[in-house]
Amino acid sequence: MPVNYDTLAATIAALTHGETDEVALMATLACEIHHADDRFDWTGFYRVTSPGVLKIGPYQGGHGCLVIPFSRGVCGAAAREGRTQLVPDVEAFSDHIACSSSTRSELVIPVFARRGLIGVLDIDSNQPDAFTAEDATRLETILAAVFADL
Repeated sequence: MPVNYDTLAATIAALTHGETDEVALMATLACEIHHADDRFDWTGFYRVTSPGVLKIGPYQGGHGCLVIPFSRGVCGAAAREGRTQLVPDVEAFSDHIACSSSTRSELVIPVFARRGLIGVLDIDSNQPDAFTAEDATRLETILAAVFADL
């Protein structure tokens, strides 16, 4: 079932209205996004916990890596560069960190609040080339709506 981004955005807006706790917001988004589309095999956040370091936050799916430096992997690239990483084949990404052997493609979006980068949203798929530019754009818009004013 492909995600209906209009419905997803409206559901997330209703569920998160008035909430200011970043972890609570991340937990809610991870759950809603993960269950919105069968392509999404692992959905979660890595939070900036110290300069140059991401630590696992709320997620849905199997286990994830606990710590990812900005200098490594797709999540690190998104954090370091401050831009979305759409990777159709993780085997072709030279510095991919294999937290799960089933991951074939990945979409990682930086998450910004007023104070700057607070983390990344990481979505893995067990299907190759699972994500589109529309996925990236629509999820960027949802993240901005939820976190930009915090």
